[in-house]
Amino acid sequence: MNTVRLIEDGHFTPSKIIGVGLNYSEHIAEMKSKRSDEPVIFIKPNSALCRIYEPIAIPLHYGAVHHEIELAVLIGKTGFEISEAQAMDYVAGFGIALDLTLRDVQKRAKDQGRPWAIAKGFKNACPISDFFKKEQIQNPQNLELKLIVNGQLRQKGNTNQMLFKIPELIVYVSKFFPLETGDILLTGTPSGVGPLQPGDMVEVEIESIANVQTKIVGWSHER
Repeated sequence: MNTVRLIEDGHFTPSKIIGVGLNYSEHIAEMKSKRSDEPVIFIKPNSALCRIYEPIAIPLHYGAVHHEIELAVLIGKTGFEISEAQAMDYVAGFGIALDLTLRDVQKRAKDQGRPWAIAKGFKNACPISDFFKKEQIQNPQNLELKLIVNGQLRQKGNTNQMLFKIPELIVYVSKFFPLETGDILLTGTPSGVGPLQPGDMVEVEIESIANVQTKIVGWSHER
C-alpha cells in the first residue's frame, strides 16, 4: 500500500482518501451543478496515491484528465462521530493534492445515473505532497491556492471560500466512516479545472505549505 510523509514524524499508510466535491461556489458554477445542503463525498483508493514531486503518469485512452488542486488534510488519530469542537484535534498536518478526474468518464456515468468511482479512483488519480504539521500552518482556512500549467494560471482561490469548512467536513465524514490514523481528507477545488496533456509542466502552490513543479507524462495499455 502507498504511504504519505508527515515531515518530522515519518510515514503513514492511509486506509482511505475521502474526496469532497462541489465545495467552492465558482467551481459549482463552472460544472453547471447545484449547491448541495450536505457535503458531496466520494472515496479514492490508496492505490490512487502517487508522489507529486515525480512525473505524473495519466491514462491516454479514456478522455480528458482534469486537474483539481486541493488542500489535503492528514488525519492523526482514530475517531468516529467526532464533534465540531474536537474536529481539529484529529488533524495531524496539511499538504497539497491534485484530485485528478477522468472528466468524460465521469460525465457519462452521471448522465446514465451510474457511480463514477472509476473517474476519481484510477491509478495515479491522487498526486500528493509531503504533509506539514498543523502547528506550522497559522490558519488553514485562509490559504491561497494556485495552479499553473505551462506558465498559464488555471486555478486560483482561497480556502476561506470553502462552503463546508474543515471541521464541518470532519464531523460529517466521521458520521459514516471511522477516521483512522493516516487517512486523507481532500477539501474541494476552486474554479478553473481543465485538461492535462503529456508534456505539460504543472506548478501547484498553497500558501505557507509548498510550491511544487511537476511534469505530466502518459501511460497506456491495450483496452
